Amino acid sequence: MTTTSTADIAPMLLSPPQVSDAPGRGILPNVSRHTAAAPQLYELDAQPVEQISELLQRQYLSGSNSTFVKWIAKKGAVVPLHHHGNEQITWITEGAAEVYSQGRKYVMKAGDIMIIPPNVPHEFIFTEDTVDIDIFAPGRQDWLDGTASYYSK
Repeated sequence: MTTTSTADIAPMLLSPPQVSDAPGRGILPNVSRHTAAAPQLYELDAQPVEQISELLQRQYLSGSNSTFVKWIAKKGAVVPLHHHGNEQITWITEGAAEVYSQGRKYVMKAGDIMIIPPNVPHEFIFTEDTVDIDIFAPGRQDWLDGTASYYSK
């Protein structure tokens, strides 16, 4: 498995047309500008692509409290049975997958969303070429430090 460090993240989009001044907009009077953090805008497809297995790739970004990931899976790709302390929200945007958890089989198709609570064992088998968008909270520290070890090669 490859890992992505902060240095590997594509640069933020900081100039027009993506970012421009909008005087008086997006400001709450009770939140001082010097204490409010600024949003960070990225182009997802500019992020590094990690080859997790022969059939599975990912691109991800982590914020201070969550991780966003785009999985690109070929038919037959597998994320083996595992669990983690993160809540996982999975949205299949293209394709289909079977998810196995707690003795049940869930069939997900494009447009379906699944919320997996923290520490619930689950595995994915992609039954078609698939794009899967996941959000994890808190963020996936095990990906950042390279300690996740459950992916099929």
